[in-house]
Amino acid sequence: MDMSAATLLTLTNPDVIAVNQDPFNIQGKKVPFATSQSLINCSCLTEGVHNAFPLYKIYHFVVWFTVGLLMRAYCAPILDNQLGNEWALFKSVYQKQYNTTEEENIRYRKIWETNFAKIHQHNFEADLGIHTYTLGMNRFGDLTNEEFKKQMNGFKASKTKNNHDRHTFIAPSNIVLPKSIDWLKEGYVTPVKDQGQCGSCWAFSATGALEGQHFAKTKTLISLSEQNLVDCSDFVGNMGCLGGLMDRAFQYIKVNEGIDTEDSYPYEGFDRLCRFDSANIGATDTGYIDIAAQNEDDLQLAIATIGPISVAIDASQDSFQFYRSGVYNEPACSSTNLDHGVLAVGYDTTSSDDYYIIKNSWGTSWGMKGYIWMSRNKKNQCGIATMASYPLI
Repeated sequence: MDMSAATLLTLTNPDVIAVNQDPFNIQGKKVPFATSQSLINCSCLTEGVHNAFPLYKIYHFVVWFTVGLLMRAYCAPILDNQLGNEWALFKSVYQKQYNTTEEENIRYRKIWETNFAKIHQHNFEADLGIHTYTLGMNRFGDLTNEEFKKQMNGFKASKTKNNHDRHTFIAPSNIVLPKSIDWLKEGYVTPVKDQGQCGSCWAFSATGALEGQHFAKTKTLISLSEQNLVDCSDFVGNMGCLGGLMDRAFQYIKVNEGIDTEDSYPYEGFDRLCRFDSANIGATDTGYIDIAAQNEDDLQLAIATIGPISVAIDASQDSFQFYRSGVYNEPACSSTNLDHGVLAVGYDTTSSDDYYIIKNSWGTSWGMKGYIWMSRNKKNQCGIATMASYPLI
């Protein structure tokens, strides 16, 4: 068998990369990178695998194991060169710089390559129908999962409640729920934001919920200042970039009699002295409503009848770190150990899976342009309904 470099390995094929699939599609620019369709493979060896055994998925694993042995012999030199090219592309796209060559080698050989392999293994399994979602390389590719969690997940659950400003959601009766709803399409949701290397997810979740409620009342969508919350809400128990709670953010806004606009108090991504200016208030609230813990029926009712809802989730899995598309179904998720605040802006159903439409705060290069579809009606998976709330205005 004639195995040239061109037929042995297919890593980059820009012609087949769709704008919404490519992990390195930055602001609409096509950048060639490996996708699940161009999984690291010796094409002359694997092209016939799917056709040869269309009915027996178990055969794929047997054949793939054999293919792996052959790849080790034939493809290793080419693969190493291609990985080097992909690493260079990763550094360029995400503007990565390292203090020493030793640090870069660790980030490259021990971390990035491991994450790269996990992503492509998962996507190969997704192609076989084992998973309902895909993964993709992103700016977190040179972080271990522990580093990622420490840097990005800033939701800090509390066992104590401030009952003075807290109310409980009473589910309306005799309501016929729509089969799907997306508040983004209704004008309730501002563009996806980016918290940077600051554990301020709670602030973005809180502003998102208040932006939606303010729009519902005024029909004017105003982007509110997360930096205002990061800098100024410590006296209610939040800790800026070290973490916080959405309910405490709502409490601060009530006590403070408002929150500044994003334009007047822009996001910086680190803790600073409070610079709130009452002349620049964009919205206010009078307290907050908590939805019954672990009750997905009430959460769905709240999303359908109220608008975008702040929710806390377990985002600690590396599958969440590299989520790309599809309905996120991660049985390893905890329903009680929550570490990330996000915004539920709707819900829908595919041909087989119910899901929530979730707005994240990691920029548009993560997930589906900054969004993730999280499993719905799967026993409160990832704690999606454990701590859900919204502000009163």
